[in-house]
Amino acid sequence: MKNILYILLLSTQFFFAQNGFEKGNAFYEKGKYEKAVRTYESVLKDNKHSSELYFNLGNAYYKLNKVAPSIYNYEKALVLHPSDDETINNLKFAQKRTIDEIKVVPKVGFGKLVRDFTGIYHYNTWAWISVGLAISFLLFFLGYYFSELTVSKRIFFFGMFVLIFMILISVSSAIFEKSHFDTEKPAIVFAEIAEVKSEPRNGGAAIFVLHEGTKVYVEEIIGKWKKVQLTDGTEGWINSSSIKEVK
Repeated sequence: MKNILYILLLSTQFFFAQNGFEKGNAFYEKGKYEKAVRTYESVLKDNKHSSELYFNLGNAYYKLNKVAPSIYNYEKALVLHPSDDETINNLKFAQKRTIDEIKVVPKVGFGKLVRDFTGIYHYNTWAWISVGLAISFLLFFLGYYFSELTVSKRIFFFGMFVLIFMILISVSSAIFEKSHFDTEKPAIVFAEIAEVKSEPRNGGAAIFVLHEGTKVYVEEIIGKWKKVQLTDGTEGWINSSSIKEVK
C-alpha cells in the first residue's frame, strides 16, 4: 500500500512539474516573459531540474534584458547537457550584452590535449561507453572460448586486447571528467558592479571592477569572501553576495 501511495505521489509531482513547465511555455509564447519566469522558477522550487527548463528560463530572462540571470540559466542548462548547440548559441548572444571584455587565455601542453579529448563527452557518457565496451569484451571472450576455428580464436583474442585498452581509456576519461566537473566551480556575477579586491576584507585594495554577467571561477572561500579567477588568469577576492555559483 505504501509503495502504491509513493508511486502516486511521484506521478502527481511529475504531472504538476510538467504542467508548470507547459504553463511557462504558454506565457513565453504570448510574450508574457515575467509570468513565464515566475512559472519556471516555481517548478525549480519543487526541485524539478532539466536542461530544457533552464534553457527556457534563460530565454525568458534574455527577453527581459536581464543579462546575469539569462547567462546563469544557460550555464545551468549546459551543466546538464554540455553539447546542446542551441544553448551554446544563445549563451553567446547573451554574453555579447556584458560590459566586461575578458580574454580567454588558451591552455597549452599535454594537459590541454587530454582535456580536449575527455571533454568530447560528459563523464556519464564515458561511463556508459565503458559499460558497452565491457559487454563487447564479454561477447568476444565467449566467442574465443566457444570458437573451434584457429583463425576465429585469434581474431577474438586480439579483439579482447583491443577492448581492454579501450575500456581503460574510457574509464580513465570518465574519472578525469568527473574530477574536472567536481573541482571546476564556475559562477556568474549578479551585482551590477562588483569590486575585486587584493585580499578578503572590506579594507582591501580594489584591483579591478566586474559587471553583471561576467563568468568567474571560484577557487577558495574565506568567510563571506571568495577568491575567483577570470578566463585570462587574473585573480582576486569578491564578496560572496556579488556572484552566484552555477553548480
